[in-house]
Amino acid sequence: METISGIALEKNTALNNVASQTALVLETNNLRGGENYEQVVSSLKRVTGLLTQQSIPMTALAQIVITHDGLDESSRGVLEDIAGRHIDFVLIDSSTGYYHAKNAGFAATNPERCKWVVFADADCVPAPTWLTELLSPFIDDNTLGAVAGRTSYASNLAGTALTTLDFMYFPSPLAEGATRNFYANNVVFRRDVFAEYHYQDLDSVYRAHCQVLGLQLQSQGITLHYAAKAHTVHRFPDSLSDILKLRWLRGQDTCGLTPFLVQSYMPAGLQWLSRSGPIGPLCALIARLGFSMRALNNQDQPAVSGLRWIAAIFLIICFSALDMSGALMRGLGLRLPRGKDGGDVQALSYHGPSK
Repeated sequence: METISGIALEKNTALNNVASQTALVLETNNLRGGENYEQVVSSLKRVTGLLTQQSIPMTALAQIVITHDGLDESSRGVLEDIAGRHIDFVLIDSSTGYYHAKNAGFAATNPERCKWVVFADADCVPAPTWLTELLSPFIDDNTLGAVAGRTSYASNLAGTALTTLDFMYFPSPLAEGATRNFYANNVVFRRDVFAEYHYQDLDSVYRAHCQVLGLQLQSQGITLHYAAKAHTVHRFPDSLSDILKLRWLRGQDTCGLTPFLVQSYMPAGLQWLSRSGPIGPLCALIARLGFSMRALNNQDQPAVSGLRWIAAIFLIICFSALDMSGALMRGLGLRLPRGKDGGDVQALSYHGPSK
């Protein structure tokens, strides 16, 4: 018993050491969609409260950074009171997109104190042990370039089906227990790795930047360790119209992502697919549909059977069809009207409770 207690104490000490050199960057771009200041503050208070319930106290971290569009001093003070510590608030403007906000948050972290930087979203609900599971791999190997946690939607039927489309993970050939891809709402980077690569500009792309970065890291031989127990639940958009718009945008993103996929995985004779209008993206989505069906009841997702399995497959096909329509229209040169903002600057509304 004493030996077991001693090992646990040693691991806890090592984990606290990692935490003391870690910054948490929380961006709030997905809260823009509601365009209601009180709603934004309420959502931020809710996620800050959830973070204080982590098995690693917020006070144990080296730094917390929140990017925002204009929180007043009173609201910032309330959030610090909830967190029980100082927070560095980084003001961005309406032209700063989702991924550029993450870059800006990273730039605000202290290079002398923060060896690792965790990225999270204000519209996600982390499990109580999320941060512990995300940082624990660095105890055994502090040379890891990055650790990707597991993101999913709610564990209902629609959430289970959509998770196979939006949050699928592919094993990496670089190492056992590694993944080819990650999602920007649930990942920690070693500081020097993110400083060198970070998120790049992708014209008119909504949310594929992290997939492109994953491909880049793989090409450089940088392993993305996969921590399945570092789980966070991504909210659904608040309205049916935003859910449908999200599917269309996901489909359009395939057009921007396809050239990178083709360059990474296709032989020389098929490189023309990156310049094939809607053909390449539709091929990519058809392939994804097959992988998504295989991912059902796998990848740590709730198991479904019988009629629920049939219903889940039906939903996967229907949502895939919506994505394909977005890819087809974008491949033909038509895009969803988005006002003056495009790419990752635009935002849907994610303020409501998880469905």
